[in-house]
Amino acid sequence: MQELSMVNEMSITIGLFLLAVGTFLGGVWANESWGRYWAWDPKETWALISIMVYAFVLHLRLIPKLKNSLVLNVASLWAFSSIIMTSFGVNYYLSGLHSYASGDPVPIPGWIYWLVAGLLLITIMAVFRYRKLSKKERKNLLAV
Repeated sequence: MQELSMVNEMSITIGLFLLAVGTFLGGVWANESWGRYWAWDPKETWALISIMVYAFVLHLRLIPKLKNSLVLNVASLWAFSSIIMTSFGVNYYLSGLHSYASGDPVPIPGWIYWLVAGLLLITIMAVFRYRKLSKKERKNLLAV
């Protein structure tokens, strides 16, 4: 479990770097194409929100009380929803330059609620299982 937490943290670090670089390069491209770097379009705004969410998840380890693998893994589980929102939610539910949404809003599919309920159940189960661990096992799972 410690190795998976380390892989998760490294993946978030690399992903955050690539997301920031991609957003920066997208701004450079937008300046060349449209003469401005940022237009506060929903896609651009959600890309920035995703960067901020993942930066927040990575910086949680700097808070001593939150420096454990449970917080890192649960936060990264929920942070992935910002990427899903950037990829799908903005395209189909928010209107802007980078979206397919227009006219009447599309209703939110029912499976989204089941997905959120499933993630909440996974989070609750992880908290209960983490609390059952001994202090030695918890210490071994500290996020590096």
